Amino acid sequence: MIKFLDLKKINLQYEKEFKKTFENFLKSGWYIGGKEVEEFEKKFATFCNTKYCIGVGNGLDALTLIFRAYKELGVLKDGDEIIVPANTYIASIFSISQNHLTPILVEPDIKNYNINPNNIEEKITKKTKAILVVHLYGQVVDMKKIYDIAKKYNLKIIEDSAQAHGAFYQNKRVGSLGDISAFSFYPSKNLGALGDGGAITTDNKELYLLIKALQNYGSHQKYIHNYKGVNSRLDVLQAMILKIKLKNLDKENEKRREIAKNYITNIKNNKVILPIFPKNPLSHVWHLFVVRVKNRKDFMDYMSKNKIQTMIHYPTPPHYQLAYKEFKKSILPITEQIHQEVVSLPIHPMMTKEEIKKVVKIINQY
Repeated sequence: MIKFLDLKKINLQYEKEFKKTFENFLKSGWYIGGKEVEEFEKKFATFCNTKYCIGVGNGLDALTLIFRAYKELGVLKDGDEIIVPANTYIASIFSISQNHLTPILVEPDIKNYNINPNNIEEKITKKTKAILVVHLYGQVVDMKKIYDIAKKYNLKIIEDSAQAHGAFYQNKRVGSLGDISAFSFYPSKNLGALGDGGAITTDNKELYLLIKALQNYGSHQKYIHNYKGVNSRLDVLQAMILKIKLKNLDKENEKRREIAKNYITNIKNNKVILPIFPKNPLSHVWHLFVVRVKNRKDFMDYMSKNKIQTMIHYPTPPHYQLAYKEFKKSILPITEQIHQEVVSLPIHPMMTKEEIKKVVKIINQY
């Protein structure tokens, strides 16, 4: 069986370093916060070319804390509207509604699955305060048009960079393209921990200091609580592991690009709609390689019979989830088409040439 994602193989290449790291961690006697987390935060901020990074418990916490901080600063208030792509993973939308803000769902571009900037302006009202751009599947959003819209309507730009670690827009990495950015280090991400983890990057010192307090029980100083905060920390051991893996991230992203290019060049089947390889290869880190097939179940059954694992990202759009029944009547035909047709093929940096060839061959015979 060709696995969709072989996390075991990806992480075993670091086995010696991980074991040494755990031994050092165990012997240190320091298991929460401290210099190891701070060191990873500094390295990840440098990687993203931002002044600040805050490690948090997971990607959803990262986004939720960002919106919470803007509310504490008075930039946002209950009921304000946030533009968000309609086909994103539901966590992006949770972070908005959990802060008593209103998600405004915008259709994606069918060619790249990211939010379509041409659909944004018609959704803007006096209550619109920010655009949450999601670099879906690992591809950077067309930021030029986003910048123009944000400037015209005085909107904040918040990045959901959970799937795009290391991707570039022009000469800047995700994490530094908006006012503030959220990352997830869930194990399956391009930069994945061995458990949960997340981070926030920004150049805004006021936001940085406020979120540092909010994530730590609302406290800058022990037992002094200025805000009704939460407990959301990046685990020390996960920070140590991420620091090791960060060194190889660009190299592993390049391997993903090679696989994606191989697929796009060699898969020749008009029943399978392939993604487009971008003009700037660095703008996509191929967290997922997503194709579209009309008869998805038949295709996935066929792949499974040929011992190739595929997945769906994501089977049900947010506006059809019971959690958001208020959006059920939304007219979002492109989003619905995407969710009915998308299939993710195996792609990860440990795939062999033989595995890649087999995927291509089997799809061409479908």
